[in-house]
Amino acid sequence: MDDALPLSRPDVTQLLARGVTRLLLNHGLAPILEVPLANGRRADVMALTPQGEIWIVETKSSLADYACDAKWPDYIEYCDRFYFGVTETFPQTLIPEECGLIVADGFGGAVLRDSPVRALNAARRKAVTLHFARLAATRMAFI
Repeated sequence: MDDALPLSRPDVTQLLARGVTRLLLNHGLAPILEVPLANGRRADVMALTPQGEIWIVETKSSLADYACDAKWPDYIEYCDRFYFGVTETFPQTLIPEECGLIVADGFGGAVLRDSPVRALNAARRKAVTLHFARLAATRMAFI
């Protein structure tokens, strides 16, 4: 995905989320988009591994999108692994080392750097997993 193409930022964001979702599905995770968190934030993509690990991917469609958003540390307390999902042309050196890095486009993506594991405590894991399951089930009810 080339940021120089005449795509609007919402178009790029949508393609990026689709590529991240496809990547996660291909790796056996169950992703959902736009997940509200108990702290009032909203995760762009949250996924559950077969082992019950919770991943959050914060998508950044442009440098401007990244520069104006410093709330990513607020997501870490709700996941075992945290990643940034960016386009191929995004300056990857800006992504903090303590975060995972995914590069994606509308067709898929690749994990360029794994996230360190920050295991959730049991009570938080149960609350987040139940929220994830109920949200996914509710969304399926409207299809």
